[in-house]
Amino acid sequence: MSTLTVSLVQYDIQWLSPEHNFKKIERLTAQLEPCDLLLLPETFATGFALKEQTAEFADPALTFMRALAAQHNCVVAGSVLVSEGDKKANRFYWCWPPALNEEAGRVEYYDKRHLFCLGHEGDYVAAGHDRKIFEIGDFKILPQVCYDLRFPVFQRNKNDYDVMVNVANWPAARRYAWDTLLRARAIENQCYVLANNRIGEDGYGTAHNGGTVALDHLGQPVLQVPDDQAGVITTALSKDALDQFRAQFPAHLDADNFKLEL
Repeated sequence: MSTLTVSLVQYDIQWLSPEHNFKKIERLTAQLEPCDLLLLPETFATGFALKEQTAEFADPALTFMRALAAQHNCVVAGSVLVSEGDKKANRFYWCWPPALNEEAGRVEYYDKRHLFCLGHEGDYVAAGHDRKIFEIGDFKILPQVCYDLRFPVFQRNKNDYDVMVNVANWPAARRYAWDTLLRARAIENQCYVLANNRIGEDGYGTAHNGGTVALDHLGQPVLQVPDDQAGVITTALSKDALDQFRAQFPAHLDADNFKLEL
């Protein structure tokens, strides 16, 4: 599989209204081009509702993702707030389409590692402990969620992934950091970066203006959803082009060795 076709969805997440958000996603993806991976934003069903009760929405959100994966015959990924002990986990689900003769597809997940202390996220959310790599064909993919973007050590490419994915509710007030860090991650890790953000104001009054984009391994935008607009972009990523670039410019050979303790 030398090409990975990806679709990214950007929209205004209705606060604590899963059914409204599911219908919005269905409308936006009604004419979706065939793809291998469909990305939804962080907390796509509810918004970033840390303080509110969201446990009742977790199962419907996962059921919706599985149905969407089956409908479009692709992996569907996005994060959901789920119960985790006496807190929540910001869980990035990776839902495969149903396999032959199976009732439901396989589900994998990554729990957001880095919690935003200024927003007291750690008071409500338990941090994840594992760095995960998912695979689609020949492509190895590193899942990340929002604030993870600011921690490059955790994301350092050890020649173990080709694509970094970040799903987010990244505020408009810090949009410059979003754009800059995404490009830096692509350049320093010699990888594609797929970044999926929301638009609109959330239930806490925080504004978001998008920035959903696919970047190549040079940090250059391949395709982007216009700011403050709901929409879907679809693009194809070339494994051959990435491998060729890495062979011609093998910066990883000069990288420092280190051990990451989680």
